[in-house]
Amino acid sequence: MARKATKPTTRKTTKSKEAPRPGKPVFRAGTWVMILLLVVLGGAAIYINQQPEKTEDAEFSPAAELSFLFEDERVVTSIEIRPAVGETVRMERDVENLWVLTLPFEIEADPSLVEAVASQINALSIVSEVDADPKDLGLETPQYVITIRFEDGATSALEVGDLTPTYSGYYVRVDKSRIVIVAPSGIDSLVNLAIFPPYLNTPTPTATATLPPTETPVPASETDSPPEANTTPTP
Repeated sequence: MARKATKPTTRKTTKSKEAPRPGKPVFRAGTWVMILLLVVLGGAAIYINQQPEKTEDAEFSPAAELSFLFEDERVVTSIEIRPAVGETVRMERDVENLWVLTLPFEIEADPSLVEAVASQINALSIVSEVDADPKDLGLETPQYVITIRFEDGATSALEVGDLTPTYSGYYVRVDKSRIVIVAPSGIDSLVNLAIFPPYLNTPTPTATATLPPTETPVPASETDSPPEANTTPTP
């Protein structure tokens, strides 16, 4: 009797389950760097875009109103600069409205130079008011005293002290009352009139002839007296 063929039995092998692999991070380190870089660039772009607006606002913002030493424009008729050391210089308008020097010499002045400085007096600008001891500002013994007379008869005395530490102007005491800082350009122009007087023609000093000293005449009796005669009798 024929034997039935039997199918070979095969063992089923079960595959061992592999350990789960760790999941990939959502954002890698490089991604975080890119995100931070984008944030920084975005902030910089916003900052740069805001700068023109600020600059434009600064350009169109109204400037502080200037304050002048003499608010009303008046015609200057006399300027006197008295330095602490040196000669006083005074310029005045004559009857023909021409500038002449009356100190230290009476002589014709350079009209264009004096007029240019006189026109700056009404433009002397105040930087700020000062509340301090005049001794600390060089005003106890001012470097210059500038006396200005106007056409209406009013006068004003400006005592010029030290230059401010920041060179923004000079400490000036006005008519022995208030102390202000005045912009340096106008004060320098006035002071230069004392350092370099505006002579139209440089005055020539008058030469005085000096005669040589004369000898005192000696009486003839003292110089030319004959020798005394010998009165001794001869033997």
